[in-house]
Amino acid sequence: MKSLNQDIETRQLKQVYLLFGEEAYLKKQYKKRMTEAILPEGDTMNYAYYEGKGIEVREIIDLAETMPFFAERRLLVLENSGLFKSGGAELADYLKEMPETTSFLFVEDEVDKRSKLYKAVKTKGRAVELATQEETVLKQWIAGRVKKEKKQITGTAVIYFLDKVGTDMENIDKELEKLFCYAYERDVITKEDIDAVCVTQISNHIYQMIDAMAEKKQKKALELYDELIVLEEKPTRILYHMIRQYRTLFEVKQLLKRGYNRKEIASKAGLHPFAAGKYMEQSKRFHTKDLRDIMEDAAEMQQSIRTGQLAERLAVEMFLVKYSSLRRGEIDGGKRNGGN
Repeated sequence: MKSLNQDIETRQLKQVYLLFGEEAYLKKQYKKRMTEAILPEGDTMNYAYYEGKGIEVREIIDLAETMPFFAERRLLVLENSGLFKSGGAELADYLKEMPETTSFLFVEDEVDKRSKLYKAVKTKGRAVELATQEETVLKQWIAGRVKKEKKQITGTAVIYFLDKVGTDMENIDKELEKLFCYAYERDVITKEDIDAVCVTQISNHIYQMIDAMAEKKQKKALELYDELIVLEEKPTRILYHMIRQYRTLFEVKQLLKRGYNRKEIASKAGLHPFAAGKYMEQSKRFHTKDLRDIMEDAAEMQQSIRTGQLAERLAVEMFLVKYSSLRRGEIDGGKRNGGN
């Protein structure tokens, strides 16, 4: 991203750019910035946008050959074309001899770095991966946004905010805007402000519910479940998310046993590093066998719901009660914690 920012700031622009990766917010922001850097404001005559698979490459090349209309450049933007996985060879060859008056901006979710088109972009311009951001980067970005609004927030409150809203930058941006409006007349954003206006992501809500179950806080677990029902989440969807989280905990626990660190676990389990840290902590509350038994029991519960043997809401409540109840031996305070 550093080289991309430098290109934009100095206006020393390449002819071809590829933005790819998981972070949709950054792709959206840089697509806008790149467009503004390449074309004068309001120049729609020399701008063409194509989205989705099935783009006619010959049509793109014909347009790229057309001289810009009273301007220095013509910009062609192709988004989620799939050409970096298949069908991009012809365009790759064209990039080698394209006119200097044409610029290409590709925006993709996934690319094959072995593809001919990817290699052509690397040679002719710049390919920039915009992946999910590390916890440290997200904290700095949030702090910067808060400072720009001439407000303050503690490090603890930032972590609490991330716990509540998740790590998707687009969602963070929306929730920050709500906070700024809510605390308009005050200088400091507090935990109470976050609770008042920010929406808890279902994944984080489920995380809290499983934590409550592990701690045998049955009342809290049921309250969290009721909150999701009030938010019109279906019991079957809640159960699905719970099963998925237990599977993730099981996988994380196995990776921890094999000595992997947080960054490695995040990569192998397909988690954001911030979330990986949370799962690593939560997995210590469970024995491996317990996690396996819970997953099997939940799968049976799903089957009972599908076959009509149990009403979906009652089934999930029974599941919550079962795994948030104190077992024999735990009543005397003997908590099981972090076993094998």
